[in-house]
Amino acid sequence: MCKILVIEDEPGIAFSLESDLQTEGYEVAVVGDGAEAVARARAESFDLILLDIMLPSKDGFEVCRELRHGGLKTPIILLTAKTHEAEKILGLDVGADDYVTKPFSPRELRARIRAVLRRSGGGQGDGGSTDIHRFGPFELDMVRFELRRDRRSLDATTTEIKLLAAFVGNRGRVLTRDRLLDQVWGAGISVTDRVIDNHIVSLRKKIEVDPANPKYLISVRGFGYRFDG
Repeated sequence: MCKILVIEDEPGIAFSLESDLQTEGYEVAVVGDGAEAVARARAESFDLILLDIMLPSKDGFEVCRELRHGGLKTPIILLTAKTHEAEKILGLDVGADDYVTKPFSPRELRARIRAVLRRSGGGQGDGGSTDIHRFGPFELDMVRFELRRDRRSLDATTTEIKLLAAFVGNRGRVLTRDRLLDQVWGAGISVTDRVIDNHIVSLRKKIEVDPANPKYLISVRGFGYRFDG
């Protein structure tokens, strides 16, 4: 499970970020002060830091600069309401890996988090880098983009294979429909929950002995789906 440090002094925004990221399966710690943020980031191991710029004690630029000068390599995404080009450049110059301007969509932020984690090698929750995933009698081959049962290729669509890849890369973790939408269809694509559910039904027909009582693709009421392969 990836661990994220959220550094945000506005309680409402901090709570919203913490809740959304926990729903996506991340472990989250929250601090609201610049000096405390530096101490926490140095004391504990995190996979990613979400850093607001407007903070008490030390602003986000100071926090980022201090952490980088101290040798911390943890990826940092800056969160700010500022939109001036010079400030964006300054944020990247002091060591940030990405920059998201408020107000931002949760879906965009989640996509950026996954992209930064992939680049840093910490994106286990994004399908991993394994070329072949095995479960039961099945093999999901991401090089050939092929689903096989007992070494025989099955008739699966591109979307079904991408959907299954998202699941097998997150074994045992609940994936919300929003997260599936981001990973399979991509941010900014408009797809209804019904479309996602229909693809799940189709995929179950290919990999479940009894699709009405699935062994692999489990529905989690009110949240989404979990892969138990």
